[in-house]
Amino acid sequence: MWRPSRRLRSRVLVIFNPAAGARRRRRFERVAGALAEAGIRFTVADTAAPGHAEALAREAVASGERVVVAAGGDGTIAEVVNGIAGSDARLGVIPIGTANVFAHELGLPFGAAAIAAALKRGGARLVIPGSARFADGRARLFVQMLGVGLDAAVVASLNGALKRRIGKGAYVVETLRQIAAWPFPRLRLMLEDRAVEGAQVIATKGRFYGGRFVLAPEATPDAVGLSACVFGRGGWGSALRAGIALPLGLLPGLPGLIRQRVAALEIAAPEGLPVQADGDLIGTTPVVVTDAATRIAVVAA
Repeated sequence: MWRPSRRLRSRVLVIFNPAAGARRRRRFERVAGALAEAGIRFTVADTAAPGHAEALAREAVASGERVVVAAGGDGTIAEVVNGIAGSDARLGVIPIGTANVFAHELGLPFGAAAIAAALKRGGARLVIPGSARFADGRARLFVQMLGVGLDAAVVASLNGALKRRIGKGAYVVETLRQIAAWPFPRLRLMLEDRAVEGAQVIATKGRFYGGRFVLAPEATPDAVGLSACVFGRGGWGSALRAGIALPLGLLPGLPGLIRQRVAALEIAAPEGLPVQADGDLIGTTPVVVTDAATRIAVVAA
């Protein structure tokens, strides 16, 4: 769903992680220069720790900011979304993360001039985030996908310094290490009223996973519901087959994969397994996944 374009005249807050590395800082500085050339008034707020982007975004909407821009990857975007949820603020994106799955999903611009032009035009697409609710009552919104199983084990153990140095390669290194060590416990799931077991589950609001690799071709971020993708087979052999199928575009048809559109997914057991969303560790099982109650307007074109 698209909202009509409107020119952005108010000041824009850009939230940026200064610890992201020199390469990403250079990319950010190019975009910041393009924003200034386009006549966009903006302020940059640097994050200091995990969770700070959410706090900065919440403070921004409380003070009346109309546009809050996440300069980073999917995890930074998700933090900002958690901060602006329930407000009228629009979300802008400067995609300078590792995989930038959400930006690819929406077809957002990556070039500095194109990003500035999109923010200046102000046209926005309404999307429906996902929501993860934990046993203690805590809830977290996510913009692209949530996973429990091998991928969450990789996120939980990922070397941050290596990620800053080699980007996606760090995920490959950690995945290979986890394939040898992960016990692939059987997950007990409820796909609405259907009981299912599997070795890995991914709940996704969009088509893409890990970049521009298709996992759920039926999914779209502005549609009600989630695509629950359950990998029935565990073990290193099945994990390697899935890893090979992903870049070849063969993952949606992988034998043993269940894909089902659902309003709710419950990951009931085993308890205490890591849960990752948008590339960040957000909690442990059990968890119930649904659509969020709010909509987010993303500045897209």
